[in-house]
Amino acid sequence: MASYTSRAYTRCVWTGRDFKKVTGLQYVRSFSASVYRSTKDGTFQDTARTLDEADPIAGAAAKFRIPSRVDITRNNDIDDPHTKSVYLAGNSLGLQPVRTYELLKEELDVWAKDGVNGHFRHSHNRPWLSIDETVTTIMANVVGAKTEEVAVMSTLTTNLHLLLSAFYRPTSDRYKIIIENKAFPSDHYAVESQIEIHGYDKADALVQIKPQEGNYILPTQQILDTITEHADNTALLLLPGIQYYTGQAFEVEKITKYAQSLGIIVGWDMAHAAGNLKLQLHDWNVDFAVWCTYKYLNSGPGGIGGLFVHEKNFDRPRLTGWWAHEKSTRFLMDNNFVPGKGASAFQLSNPSVLDTVALLASLEVFDQYGIAALRQKSENLTGFLETMLKATFPVDPPFTIITPSDPAQRGAQLSLLFKPGLMDKVHAHLDASAITTDERKPDVIRVAPTPLYNSYSDVVKFVEGLKTALEAASA
Repeated sequence: MASYTSRAYTRCVWTGRDFKKVTGLQYVRSFSASVYRSTKDGTFQDTARTLDEADPIAGAAAKFRIPSRVDITRNNDIDDPHTKSVYLAGNSLGLQPVRTYELLKEELDVWAKDGVNGHFRHSHNRPWLSIDETVTTIMANVVGAKTEEVAVMSTLTTNLHLLLSAFYRPTSDRYKIIIENKAFPSDHYAVESQIEIHGYDKADALVQIKPQEGNYILPTQQILDTITEHADNTALLLLPGIQYYTGQAFEVEKITKYAQSLGIIVGWDMAHAAGNLKLQLHDWNVDFAVWCTYKYLNSGPGGIGGLFVHEKNFDRPRLTGWWAHEKSTRFLMDNNFVPGKGASAFQLSNPSVLDTVALLASLEVFDQYGIAALRQKSENLTGFLETMLKATFPVDPPFTIITPSDPAQRGAQLSLLFKPGLMDKVHAHLDASAITTDERKPDVIRVAPTPLYNSYSDVVKFVEGLKTALEAASA
């Protein structure tokens, strides 16, 4: 059978015996047709079992701690208590890698035995003085950047403020910031505060792109049209790589190129895209980007953040701190600032060692399997999920899939918009059944089959559980 573990990025679809290379929307049609063919003489369970057996990266799941049904439900009377739950919320918080506990314990032991000397000598060759170097190169590979363009530090919104302070330099002519109208609240608040700090009125300076009536996604052309409309007055564009509510993936390269051609700085929040999509931040000429690492990158709740600054912007004025100083002379303490190389010059304080090695535990898995292979499986998983949902609820479904069908326009997430009054009941029933998803008020359940630790059989269990939950909610 053909393998898709190569780092060369291709789309493939399961045909029943092999993986066939396809492109674009052909993928959706081919995958749906192949799944229907494979279930003609069997069931979705049979198809899932076949796909799982053929999955060349199925072994990645063993590198994560998947909660049991009892652990998730806190119900000791549940049937088959030792079986694993179905965890489909990696877009909100990724699962713990098996290596996390081991790496954290190693750092605690070094701290206990060596104290401050751990900064310079380390039993596991991870001196704290350069702890971020253990993750920077792998992180750069995940987001498609040069190593020197990436810094692992702080948290997402802190990093966003730091980069906005460097890149948002409003003038009397150019002072507006364009965002989408349902930006993640933290991004929205950060942008508003930056506008106000610079003395502008957010009612005038904040431009929000809103989907047209009856739609949930933002077509690229609408984004470009908004940029054109406000180009003469716009200083900066900030959009998400993936919209957290709908799961829509934006055309980063095309939007970036167009906005920059009109003299606009372009930044991206990749919180839902890093570790999910195959990003090429350097090649796409993105000015800057930020992301968290606790979703698809599995670094743990409140984990350390990451940022990208394109090499063309390394000399941009910015806020600095001690850790931005060049490493070899940092401890001279002479207050003569010598900036570090590249994005490291945007650092402030020394990064948390425990947070950094928690991220390392996950990035080791990414490094082993490669983002291209993970992305390929992700497309297959969401394609299988969409196909099964449409087959299970063929007439007047109680929900609408508001995530685009084209795999190029989505990541590892389908957002289901339920008819009024259903979502809370359905979500509660899924929780009680040890099927973990993520709800967003008022009526959306986000389902994220994550390729590192989810299987096609997980998808089947979710759809079967959803059907039972809907029957219970309607009773």
